[in-house]
Amino acid sequence: MNKTKNDVCWEQLFEKHKILEKVLSTGSVSISATEINKVREARLMTKFDHRSQLPKIFADNNLSILPTSRGNYIIGNFDTFCDFDTKNDVNVIKIDTPFLESLDYEDITNEATALNGAFTAKLFQDFIGEKNLTPTVSGRMSSSAFNFSINYKKDTIKIEVNNSQIEIDGGYEGDNSLILIEAKNYISNDFLIRQLYYPYKLWVNKVKKKVRPIFLTYTNGVFHLREYTFDSIDHYNSLRLIKQKKYSVQNLAINIETIQQILETVKIVREPNIPFPQADSFERVINLCELLKQRDVLTKEEITQNYDFEPRQTDYYSNAGKYLGLIDSKKIDGQIVYFLTDKGRQLFTLPIVNRQTEFLKLILSHAVFKKTLQLYFDKGNAPTKIEVVEIMKKSKLYKVDSKSTYSRRASTIVSWVNWIINQLDE
Repeated sequence: MNKTKNDVCWEQLFEKHKILEKVLSTGSVSISATEINKVREARLMTKFDHRSQLPKIFADNNLSILPTSRGNYIIGNFDTFCDFDTKNDVNVIKIDTPFLESLDYEDITNEATALNGAFTAKLFQDFIGEKNLTPTVSGRMSSSAFNFSINYKKDTIKIEVNNSQIEIDGGYEGDNSLILIEAKNYISNDFLIRQLYYPYKLWVNKVKKKVRPIFLTYTNGVFHLREYTFDSIDHYNSLRLIKQKKYSVQNLAINIETIQQILETVKIVREPNIPFPQADSFERVINLCELLKQRDVLTKEEITQNYDFEPRQTDYYSNAGKYLGLIDSKKIDGQIVYFLTDKGRQLFTLPIVNRQTEFLKLILSHAVFKKTLQLYFDKGNAPTKIEVVEIMKKSKLYKVDSKSTYSRRASTIVSWVNWIINQLDE
């Protein structure tokens, strides 16, 4: 695996400051931004919102890093991340939106606009059960001084924080509570607990009302809200998911007649000379396209470092976009960059519900997906992997020939077909 700049620079720091040896002997080690800046800017070297972003030397040794002040960090065997609950699917609630000329709910491209859209549509009010909410706190601020315990191997360790910089994407006060929101416009598997805990720890000591940490994810027309609580104010890892809801600004559901019409009329395309998709989450294929729409071009390293993709996943999901004709790549100054094709850019000018229909057409224009969905409808339940592999063997797929390859790619076919089924209006 190719090493990133962070990988190389952290290896230099670990060697120079004997970090591994000190962690083994004392449990943790402090390092200053001044020392980090000597090899690379500390801001770039310490921003890890997801496990996948940790430098290799951290991941290999089960290490994490947390800020303890504006210029200091602590490294140790801490458990700093929390996995999202992806096992329990959540129904999408259709909501009405106000007509605003300056806020287009069809074109939300960043976290700030997602927050404004959710607030003006009264999603936060519905989610927490309070009618009156007023925007109050946001942006960067000092954490003040506090201490907490954090899981350390099979024990806990105490960490002291003094005026670390924190950032709150959105804070809203109601009659009974203050909600603090961390917002993202991309899908991930986990998140850094600090993004909820440090703001919570600051404000729970400053207000008498209940402080409610909320994580907002916006993608493809859907606002996903998750509320957490910390069972112990002084324990970093005591967070627990209380509830979650998904909201859509329009009815994204598609009826079965529409899907059957697409099955009957879609023109089958020739299989491209592109690796057959190994990307089980079609939502993340869409999300990668959304990110490319916002940024025009992204390097492989930018996708991997910023959006919770592992290097292999970046290849898998970009190839999935290429397979559908939505993404392309080229080399600029020795780096591979990804961008939307003309077809991809055109698709993302459509209203979201029309866009969903076009995604269905793109998927079902490939015979292997069309036949698998037809079998799903004929049987009345999901085809088995064995049945899907038999369809694959008759579909002349590009460089899919070994038993293990058939099995891995069959998982993607089943997942994408399930995504289509989940679009149905129940």
